[in-house]
Amino acid sequence: MIAYLEGKILHNEADGIILLVGHIGYEVLLDTNTLSICMEKSQADETIALYIYYHVTERQPKPVLIGFLTPDDKEFFQLFITVAAIGPMKAIKALTKPVSKVARAIEDRDTAFLSQLTGIGKRTAEKIVATLNGKVLGFAAPQNPGSDLGSTNPQDFVPEGKQMMVRQVLEVLTEQLGHSASSARRMIKQALEKNPGINSPEDLFDEIYQETR
Repeated sequence: MIAYLEGKILHNEADGIILLVGHIGYEVLLDTNTLSICMEKSQADETIALYIYYHVTERQPKPVLIGFLTPDDKEFFQLFITVAAIGPMKAIKALTKPVSKVARAIEDRDTAFLSQLTGIGKRTAEKIVATLNGKVLGFAAPQNPGSDLGSTNPQDFVPEGKQMMVRQVLEVLTEQLGHSASSARRMIKQALEKNPGINSPEDLFDEIYQETR
C-alpha cells in the first residue's frame, strides 16, 4: 500500500495532479487548498511531498490515492470520513477550507460554516458536529484570532508531526483538569518552546507542570 510519495508535478487537473516519482506517474487527488500549495511549490521548482490515503473497496475497485501535505491533515481526513454518509471521495471535495477552520467550526458547532463546504448540507453538517465535536480540538484554530498565542493556526506553534500528541494533552487539560482552551494552548506552547525535543504526551505533561510549579 502506498503511504508517501515525493516527486515533481507532471500534470495538474482541477481535482489533483499526476506526480512523477522516478519514471512513474501517480494520479493523486487533492483538496483545493493542498492543490494550490502544490502548484506554488511546483512553480518554485520544489519537490512535492505527500502523505497518501489509499482508497479501494469492492464498489471502488480502482485504487484512488488522496494526498496531504502533513500527517496531521491526513489524520483529520481519516476522522472526517468516520461521519456517516461522508466517504473519501465526498470528503476530499468538501474540504474547500483549511483544516484548522473546519475543525474550529466543528468544535464551535458552527453548522452554518460547515454547510458552506462543497456537498455538505445542513443535515450532514449536523452529523459532522454530532460525530466529531470534542475530537478535533488539536486541529482547530484558536477561537479568538490574534489571541495570546499570536496565531490563528495551531500548526504555526506546533511542530509538524506532533499535533496528535498536542490534541491528547489539550483534551486532558481542558476536559479533565478544567483549564480553558486558551490557557491550555499557552501552557503547551511554552513547554514546546522550552523543550522542542518532546515526543510523547507524558513528556509534554512533565514539562508543563515544571513550568507551573
